[in-house]
Amino acid sequence: MNSDKKSLWKKTRKLFNDIHLWLGIGAGLILFVVCLTGTIYTFYHEIEETLHADIYKVDVPLGASTLPLNELITQVESSVKEGKATAISIPADLQETYTVSVQKEGERRGTSYLINPYTGAVMGNSKTASSEFFMIVFRLHRWLMLDTEIGRPIVGWATVIFTLLTITGLVIWIPQKVKSWKQGLKIKWSANWKRINHDLHNALGFYAAFILLIMSLTGLYWSFDWYRDGLYATFGVERPQRGPKGDDKNKEEKIIQISTLKLEDYLNVANTELNYAGDTRISLPSDDKPTISIAKSKVGFFAVSGRDELTLDKMTGEVKKKELFADEPLNHKIMHSIRSIHTGEIFGTFSKIIYFISCLIATSLPVTGTIIWINKLKKKSQRKVKKRGFKENRKDVAFAE
Repeated sequence: MNSDKKSLWKKTRKLFNDIHLWLGIGAGLILFVVCLTGTIYTFYHEIEETLHADIYKVDVPLGASTLPLNELITQVESSVKEGKATAISIPADLQETYTVSVQKEGERRGTSYLINPYTGAVMGNSKTASSEFFMIVFRLHRWLMLDTEIGRPIVGWATVIFTLLTITGLVIWIPQKVKSWKQGLKIKWSANWKRINHDLHNALGFYAAFILLIMSLTGLYWSFDWYRDGLYATFGVERPQRGPKGDDKNKEEKIIQISTLKLEDYLNVANTELNYAGDTRISLPSDDKPTISIAKSKVGFFAVSGRDELTLDKMTGEVKKKELFADEPLNHKIMHSIRSIHTGEIFGTFSKIIYFISCLIATSLPVTGTIIWINKLKKKSQRKVKKRGFKENRKDVAFAE
């Protein structure tokens, strides 16, 4: 590398180093909170089910079979009162409770009740003490426990800064000489604590950089409408509309349709069409809706999080629509999986472990980065003191002469 190129590279690195430093100082505390809460929330479901195994797990009686689904739903509705079941989830694991979602009038979101499928006993609901804690963690992660109109953009712009920090960090990390790459990829544990801290920031940041970019770029989906619209436009996917379509007032009176089929009949169709072990969710339709929706997803250590969906005729059980995740174009797969890509659920437990480690590293980066900055300030201060002392000594010598 000639002197001109070296000079240009030095200036470029200094520019990116300055950007990296001041952005990190400005958003460090917010990023620490966001990354820490993201780390804690990664295994929320697993922690919840472990802490409350008494409501999430059941003993399977020898030779026993599960009760009819309609009976289980009736059991939950009668115990809850003033609520209507909207869906029932059937896990692949025979030792897990079924989940019945119940919504009361005026509620925006319903409550999930856990029921023993062998006895019909309602074990409890998903609103536990630990779920309240994780809800606080979630609110901190999404909007810092502030009003959403204030907290969401703050977290959003901090995420934009995090993206820039990751990119500038990669540029700073790239060594000038090829032989220095190996040094940048490892941590010298035998060195002093300052060097170890420096290596932890550089090496771990490099290893986690790709996952951190995915986290930040997908996280912005929930922060800004313009970003969400831009993603759908970029991938060429129509953004789903919320709420009822059209004006119901101008529609003809709906026809009440009472089906004689049982939920097991629909479930049998779903298991035939989607012939694999997985978690199944049946959305219970209103009496005036002619179809019933069933979603099924695979389970396992490397299971892809995408769901297969069926729409069945409520009166006959005939398949009206079948949507397989594997058959979707790549752009649709990405946009339909944006949440699982962000949380690490995209490839089951395997990817969640990788995300957990990466998020833990992300939490450490503001800490190790701040320590590096403080050490540099101290070093600069010491140099100034030495330089001042040297000048004063020179003056004394000149005066003596």
